[in-house]
Amino acid sequence: MNRLFNGKVQMGPYDGLVFLGYVLALLIIGGYASYRQRKSQDLFLAGRSMGWFNVGLSIFGTNIGPTFLIATFGAGYTTGMVNANYEWMAWVFLMLLGMAFVPFYMLTGISTMPEFLRRRFGPSCYSFYAIYSLFGTVVLWIGGTLFAGADILVQLLGWDFMTCVWLLAIVAASFTVAGGLMAVMVTDSFQSILMIAGAAMLAILAGLHVKDLDTLRHLVVSDTPAGYTWRLLHPSGPSPWYAFVLGYPVLSLWFWCSDQTIVQRVLGARDLRQGQAGTLFCGFLKILPPFIFLLPGILCAALHPGIEDDKDVFLFMVNTYMPRGLVGLMVAVVVAAVISTLDSGLNSFSTVFTLDIYKRWISPLASERQTKIVGQFVTCAAALMAVGIAYYLNTVQSNLFNLFQSIIGYLAPPISAVFLLGVFWRRATAKAAIVTLLLGSIISVGIGICDIKDIFAKDIDGRVVDIWPHFLLLSFYLFVSLLVLMVLVSLSTGHSQTETALPSLRQAYAQNPGLGRRGLVGWAILGCIMVCLYLFFQLVP
Repeated sequence: MNRLFNGKVQMGPYDGLVFLGYVLALLIIGGYASYRQRKSQDLFLAGRSMGWFNVGLSIFGTNIGPTFLIATFGAGYTTGMVNANYEWMAWVFLMLLGMAFVPFYMLTGISTMPEFLRRRFGPSCYSFYAIYSLFGTVVLWIGGTLFAGADILVQLLGWDFMTCVWLLAIVAASFTVAGGLMAVMVTDSFQSILMIAGAAMLAILAGLHVKDLDTLRHLVVSDTPAGYTWRLLHPSGPSPWYAFVLGYPVLSLWFWCSDQTIVQRVLGARDLRQGQAGTLFCGFLKILPPFIFLLPGILCAALHPGIEDDKDVFLFMVNTYMPRGLVGLMVAVVVAAVISTLDSGLNSFSTVFTLDIYKRWISPLASERQTKIVGQFVTCAAALMAVGIAYYLNTVQSNLFNLFQSIIGYLAPPISAVFLLGVFWRRATAKAAIVTLLLGSIISVGIGICDIKDIFAKDIDGRVVDIWPHFLLLSFYLFVSLLVLMVLVSLSTGHSQTETALPSLRQAYAQNPGLGRRGLVGWAILGCIMVCLYLFFQLVP
């Protein structure tokens, strides 16, 4: 019997048992981690007790959200391997996070990224970035993830949209409220392993149906010129190599090195060595996504050309190649992608609000117990806000998969500029930082709205022609302009009494040596592997 009915996968009894087993395992693991954390008042950094294994898997799982899962399968189907750049260049910025940024973060003893800006530049930057972080977290990490996850479950199972929204929100919030970051990181580790195993199984089962490897080698996917299906760097087209090389670092400096949701996992490590080892471990894990997420899409293009909507590729592959019982596993993979990102966003929102808003402006003298209760309440409130945002996004029904990527491109430039110069240039001043944040955000968001809404687009022969360059190029232009602005303002202003000068990186390592040479060797090995991968795919005939 065909399990694809009206676009929905029909789960059999074995699939239901497998999916139920996943939910029970998730709740048991989350409940156990919460029980271990029951006497601790540290809901936000897990008592700084996590090891490298949990740190690396939690970062990986947080990054693999539902939009990533579906969009990557579709990207493989339409554009081939070019999107592997986003995964295989991430190691450079994970290395920067672990080896260059985290030593300063841990040396200052901070719990949030806004708190770091307060230590470095004073209260003005602190207040701005606290609000900025909350906005970005609730829209992108929480609301957007919940919407995308529920939308995918509707496609997979045919359930009511709001039923899926409430189910995901309740499961994610349950152990996040009870166990905080420890429960989040432990469950993220379990779910990351599940996602890797499930996606790898789908890639293998689909690959077994490819009989003619020569046809696969010369495959031309729909949006890629002949000969470029397997190439990582394209000279032109919708994603030219120079746009990626220039713009990707801007997004990555914000996403990997200064975003609360990602960095909080490293701050939860028991020491600098474990934090750096965790980022290195995640760097090695980032080798996998192109093979287990992009490759199935490419295999689908070879085996089943003609799928009109690339967002249907994942659903089609699950329906076609997964046997009874394993469909439930793939539904579990989707839910795991949602939960691992959603619970991380909920915990990060709660951390920033409680420590940077409540403890600073509302009740500075609150006890640890009071702070923990407020954090739990805020987590529930954030989950409810996410439900509302998901409901609203469902009424809009725009192309949110591409929209979220563009939004990140316009949120990143001012934050990346301030953190980069704030950490590595002692001459940067508080006045320059707040000017860059305020003016840069207004300009970046304004240009982003014009680009996304096609404002100022030209009407040529009845066709709307976008005049704006690729959003990665726009991010780069904005970033460079803001760097120049911050340098000029810093040189024309003096340091204020609210600023705290950071030590040099060498001095930071003198106080906390970290992994030392072993870390450098590990990153060198990973770098060599990545270079070999690039050479192999770029030279595919």
